[in-house]
This record gives sequence, structure tokens and C-alpha cells, in this order.
Amino acid sequence: MNFLSSAARKIDTANDWIGRTTAWVALSMVLVQFTVVVMRYIFGIGSIMMQESVIYMHSILFMIGAGYTLLYNGHVRVDIFYRDATVHAKAILDLIGVAIFLVPVCILIWWFSWGYVGASWAVFEGSKETSGIQAVYLLKSTILAFAVMMMLQGISLAAHSVLILMGVEDEAPAKQTPPLA
Repeated sequence: MNFLSSAARKIDTANDWIGRTTAWVALSMVLVQFTVVVMRYIFGIGSIMMQESVIYMHSILFMIGAGYTLLYNGHVRVDIFYRDATVHAKAILDLIGVAIFLVPVCILIWWFSWGYVGASWAVFEGSKETSGIQAVYLLKSTILAFAVMMMLQGISLAAHSVLILMGVEDEAPAKQTPPLA
């Protein structure tokens, strides 16, 4: 039990840190987009690299931050069953959801994107635009990072659910809303 609890806490801590760090990308994305608009419409200057960087930041924010969102119960779920359920019933639903849906989907995403990402790395795929960001392979790698971090957070959720069902924990440690950075 101690190993299960310790592993779950370590995954939670890692995803919390990754999420808090990744959240700063949102500020960068807003500032870069504002700069692109000002440069384009006030000064008549365009920058493909800056425009593409917004896409990269958007990918990082949502793909890398997905595990953090799951940690804080921010993902969509069927509230008909979950909202009024007891802690014990929620643990059972979480355990079933992780085992039947989350982990298999993450494995499928990893499996089908591995070749896609690998092919991109093989040629160090870059932007189709000459002055664009020449690191599309890094952008595509966020798909694999998403699958890993979601699966790890799912395993942590399952571990907490097992601990609740065994009476070791009173309720899942995930909070309803993330704390402010």
C-alpha cells in the first residue's frame, strides 16, 4: 500500500509541477499573438515564425497540460452518475473509467502516433514555410508526451481509487479547482 500511495503522490507532484510550468505558456501565447497583431496591422510587418510559434505554444499548453487538468478533475465526465455519487462509488467509477477508457486510449494514441512522430524525427521535419519554425518534429512529439502524461495521471487516479476502496485514503487527493500559481 505504501508503494502505491507513494507512486501516486509522485505522479501527482510531477504533473502538478508540469502543469504549473506549462501554464506560463498561456501568457507567452497571448503576448506573442498581441505582438503579431500590432506588427501586422499597425506597422505592416508580418512574421510567419511568430505566427507559427502561437500554434506551438497552443499545442504545448493543451497537450502537455492535459495531465494537470486530469489531476484537478478538469476533464469532461458524465455527471449524471458521478455528481451525486458517494466517495466509494466515485472511486469505482474512476477505476473503471481509467481501466476501460483512459489507459487503452492512451496506448492507442501512443501506438498510432509513434510512426508518425518517428517519421518526422527521421527527417527533422520543419515548417513548409521558408521563414517558419523548422522543428515540426518537436511539435508532433507533444502527442507522445500527451499519451504518457495522461496515462501516468490515469494510473495515479486508479491507485488513489484502489486506496479509497481499501480504506487507506478517505477521498481522492485531486482538488476541484487548481490552486493559483
